[in-house]
Amino acid sequence: MAEYDRAKELKAFDNTKAGVKGLLDTGVVHIPEFFVTPGAENEFNAKNINLCSDVNAQIPVIDFKNMKENDFQRRKIVEQIREACETWGFFQVLNHGIPQHVMDEMIKGVQRFNEQPNEQKMEFYSRDNLKKVKFNSNFDLYQSKAANWRDTLACVMAPNPPRSDELPVTCRKELLEYSEHVRKLGHTIFELLAEALGLKPNHLLEMECAKGHFILSHYYPPCPEPNKTLGITKHTDPDFFTILLQDHIGGLQINHQNHWIDIHPVTGALVINLGDLLQLLSNDKFKSAEHRVLSKQIGPRISVACFFTTQFQPFDRLYGPIKELLSDENPPKYKETTVRDYVSYYNSKGLGARPSLLHLRL
Repeated sequence: MAEYDRAKELKAFDNTKAGVKGLLDTGVVHIPEFFVTPGAENEFNAKNINLCSDVNAQIPVIDFKNMKENDFQRRKIVEQIREACETWGFFQVLNHGIPQHVMDEMIKGVQRFNEQPNEQKMEFYSRDNLKKVKFNSNFDLYQSKAANWRDTLACVMAPNPPRSDELPVTCRKELLEYSEHVRKLGHTIFELLAEALGLKPNHLLEMECAKGHFILSHYYPPCPEPNKTLGITKHTDPDFFTILLQDHIGGLQINHQNHWIDIHPVTGALVINLGDLLQLLSNDKFKSAEHRVLSKQIGPRISVACFFTTQFQPFDRLYGPIKELLSDENPPKYKETTVRDYVSYYNSKGLGARPSLLHLRL
């Protein structure tokens, strides 16, 4: 039997420019070897299924209702966020101000983009990090130990959004509208996070943490062998925080106290998860939690992740533990870094590698 040429197989897959959806459309019933996650079959077999999820645990769901009109309600929400950030690094928010129809249309737009003919999608296929709008499968295809069962449309939306005609016509209107709504919500969350750290509401905004965001729209086709691969390998996010819109299918899990816990979709809710940069700023007071996405035989599953980060900007601002949070009893635990340097290091290793924050640990 000829030796398996992984590099050749990866290149052949990449050259189709059709992603996982294109692969599935050819009628495959067995996933290619480069998608197989080491140890997955053992972890996801029927006997071990309970190890994959603690059914009794659930991340906090925080209701923003009446927050602007009621000071007491705002203080209560800040306290709930503080507890969620210290304990979980994840929470869901309701009554966040983004209309349901805007979220629904965003999901439909992503589905339309991915299910249009390959020839139209291929126009956007690229691995050029300088492109503001690009479609590909697995940003770390050539670095990771195993490819993930998903395709992604990535759009850098702030502070300098692409021209309208640079965005795919299938989801252009939806991306622009959702981006504007999510930008406003992001500013609100930065204020609440600052208050939860005991700082003034505008502290993180004045540090320019909210200056940029980009949107990753993930499409997870149904997988013929879901016990062999993942939708996304376990990882933390290399940003300040992420706002995630997910459809009804589920599959997102958080690693909490060495248990994988399902984050069940809640109608109307958005998932907020803290990134490495906020753990660094908070000097470990807040957590950037490891998470992953399971692959499923049903689908497609669609999610839209908005990353608050300035990695695409030529900013050379240094970020380290916030001085106001430090003391003799709480000295800095991390070296300073620019956002671009941190993300560059993170991306060089591929998902699932040793946590990148350890690289900055003092």
